[in-house]
Amino acid sequence: MKPQPSLNPAIKAGLSFDEQIVVGPENQIVFADDRMPPVLATPWLIAHMEYAARKAIAPYLQADERSVGVTVDIEHLAPAPVGDRVTCRARVILVRPPFVTFAVEAFDEIEPLARGVHKRAVIHVDRFRARLEKKAKAIGERPQN
Repeated sequence: MKPQPSLNPAIKAGLSFDEQIVVGPENQIVFADDRMPPVLATPWLIAHMEYAARKAIAPYLQADERSVGVTVDIEHLAPAPVGDRVTCRARVILVRPPFVTFAVEAFDEIEPLARGVHKRAVIHVDRFRARLEKKAKAIGERPQN
């Protein structure tokens, strides 16, 4: 039987982190043109909401632990133009080892931009590396098309 995973008891509901970004060329949509103005791209918005969640719990993980995203359910509500300052916030709402679930939101000074739920799994890096190396070896042994 697998041992029951445990997490640092400091990882609990209410723990949060804010990630601040400014909309610019590195995170805007790639299809802006004369008619479509450049705005914050949804994939980048979601990435920064995920980064906020990771950073909320990272200080409480053991040296051999990391957290990885396992689910994302985000509703993108409003655009953010170039130059806009956006806050991406993640707040722990549920801890069921090895999973930590977050309420995530993004907003600027004017309105909410996005909201949703994000779940992360706390993993042991050595086991993760071994699994990945096994998979990479298997892929390398496949016939080339």
